[in-house]
Amino acid sequence: MNMKKRYPTYMAAGAFVLFGVLVFLPGILGIFYSFTDWNSYTSEVNFVGLRNYAKAFSNTEGYSGYIGNTLIFTLVTTALKTILGVGLALMFNGKWVKGNHVHRMIIFSPQVMSYLIVGLVFKSLLNPTNGFINNFLRGCGLDFLAKSWLSDPRLAFGTVIAVDIWKGVGYIMMVIMAGLQVISVSYYEAASMDGASFWQKTRHITIPLLAPVLINATVLNLTYGFRVFDIIYSLTNGGPGHATEVLNTAVYSEFAKGNYAMGTTLSSILFIFVMGISYFLLKALEMKEED
Repeated sequence: MNMKKRYPTYMAAGAFVLFGVLVFLPGILGIFYSFTDWNSYTSEVNFVGLRNYAKAFSNTEGYSGYIGNTLIFTLVTTALKTILGVGLALMFNGKWVKGNHVHRMIIFSPQVMSYLIVGLVFKSLLNPTNGFINNFLRGCGLDFLAKSWLSDPRLAFGTVIAVDIWKGVGYIMMVIMAGLQVISVSYYEAASMDGASFWQKTRHITIPLLAPVLINATVLNLTYGFRVFDIIYSLTNGGPGHATEVLNTAVYSEFAKGNYAMGTTLSSILFIFVMGISYFLLKALEMKEED
């Protein structure tokens, strides 16, 4: 059956136009304005070349720290969500855990809540004076473990990362479990006949056959990590100081201050990061599928 006769190419023209007007054109305009001094204080817009990018990667105004925080957040959450997601998927995909459907539902349930709601709930739970977590620790006689989780610069960033992993690991678990369902049991039966252990099956059968799913999960984690905003904004708003400031919160702050040029510069850097890493990971996925 010739699909081109059933679905002519011109039928996609509307989607391409909408994509160009709503996504591509604003992106190009944003990159253009990143080379200017556009702001809310004057109607004049002057071309300044790479000055904004040089400022973004310098240490003079702290922007390089926000870029570093974004990279750290992305790499740590991606690695831990993937590792924990694979571990949970392997655990609940077997029959040795009773009530695994209930456990899966509980672990996945945070995913259905918005990041803003999760942030507000954990902001209350982590309150240093009357939050549930610190009160519970004090009640157990563990006063030394009660900390200022969100107001201590040494702890705030790690706390935000932990909350984000708690919310997102269930989704990655379900993605991995979907990949496990399509692996034929005949591979495991043959390995069992050869005397392979659980870990040998995991290493030589499960992980290789899950590679495309793992790459897709990594792409999802990385793109989210680079674009993170809601959870940080609701928990710390980039504080204390700028300890948890990332690119998207910095973009929000710059636009709020009327510094549109720097806001578009940081947004363009974020766009380049996301597109570049996604491209290489998707290329890796294509190569894996060809093999």
